[in-house]
Amino acid sequence: MNPTDGPPAEAPGAGAVQERRLHPVTPLRRAWAPLAVGAGWAVHDPDGVYRRVTDLAVETLLLGGAGLVLAAALYGFLSWWFTHFAVTGTELRIRTGLLFRRTAHIRLDRLQAVDVNQPLLARVAGVAKLKMDVIGTDSKDELAYLSERDATALRAELLARAAGFAPETARDVGEAPVANLVHVPPKQLALSLLLTGTTWVLLVAALAVPPLLWLATHSIGLLIGTGLPLLGAAGASSVGKFVKQYDWRVGASPDGLRLDHGLLDKEHETVPPGRVQTVRIVEPLLWRRRGWVRVELDVAGSSNSVLVPVAPRELAVSVIARILPGVTVPEPDELSRPPARARWCLPVWWRGHGLAVTDAVFTARRGLLCRTLSLVPHAKVQSVRLTQGPWERRNGVAGLHVETGANTSVAARLRDAAEAELLLQAQADRSRTGRRTARPDRWMAT
Repeated sequence: MNPTDGPPAEAPGAGAVQERRLHPVTPLRRAWAPLAVGAGWAVHDPDGVYRRVTDLAVETLLLGGAGLVLAAALYGFLSWWFTHFAVTGTELRIRTGLLFRRTAHIRLDRLQAVDVNQPLLARVAGVAKLKMDVIGTDSKDELAYLSERDATALRAELLARAAGFAPETARDVGEAPVANLVHVPPKQLALSLLLTGTTWVLLVAALAVPPLLWLATHSIGLLIGTGLPLLGAAGASSVGKFVKQYDWRVGASPDGLRLDHGLLDKEHETVPPGRVQTVRIVEPLLWRRRGWVRVELDVAGSSNSVLVPVAPRELAVSVIARILPGVTVPEPDELSRPPARARWCLPVWWRGHGLAVTDAVFTARRGLLCRTLSLVPHAKVQSVRLTQGPWERRNGVAGLHVETGANTSVAARLRDAAEAELLLQAQADRSRTGRRTARPDRWMAT
């Protein structure tokens, strides 16, 4: 049997599990570890390394280089040889370790997302990386690398078993169908990044701050140490985002919302159903004339943060309805503002705050130049607290904070103190009711 084939299902009645290895190109990825150690040593003490290298004969250098390459190749091969994985009826088992063995037991009923990632070199080699989000863990377990076909087939099988399909039928379920919801054209993405204030602030800082420091100190080290990080930050907020978010697509499938994007590194992510804790609609100042917004997420135990990088508000609202069924995004005029006396606590910017509470969600807005509207389903609220500083107490206002399972907080600031007290009690009741009536988080549910 081909060593790169997907893991076989358990033989009915046999109870035996056949372990499989990763794709044969995997040793090339793991062989970099010894080379990285040598590079780190050279960077740590470049003068000492230079002196030692110049004292050696050419033959010694060639033999040393060959030995390092052979050691790297041997390490990569052995780490691949001692890495196995298998799918059982209840878990994905990953066994790794050359000197110290480690076995990861990933329960299929705890899986909340299975993503397929393809860095540039992996795309050239025709392989892919499988990354698993598991409830209750911060880091992702991964299988790197599998062939593209096997990665897709294994992902479909894992999702099918997580949805409750029997092992003997899970491999026949196949990839769930996808209905395209959003496609962000590259031109629209590039224009949205140019209209983002952060990009220009970082670029101006990168061009203006280093010359000022040079005039003040004439220190080339300070010039480089300040200018390069600023240029890097400006590039990451513009070119870096464009490369990462290129050809962004959002599709609906029975196992959640599918996100596909990337110019160099292709990423295929899944937003699992029922695990979204907070949805944010971000509206920068220069986007408002065009009616554009960005949709962000807080997902429990996942690194997924951006759902739609830029889209018309109407389209974004329709996507949010897929994540939060039955939730209506309130319009700006439906939000209640803080009382006028809140201006003494936060001059000018108090106008950017707003609040709306419905039977389904707690909604709070903040920001004047860049508006952020946060929606928290009542069933996802873990705790509620009221805060009131001395100056807020003097002006009769208070803040209401709701905490979610993603360790995030959404605040409705500068509310009337009496109103905040009532909201505190009412929100606790809504959260209890929401958890009792919430639908179970189930994959591939219809």
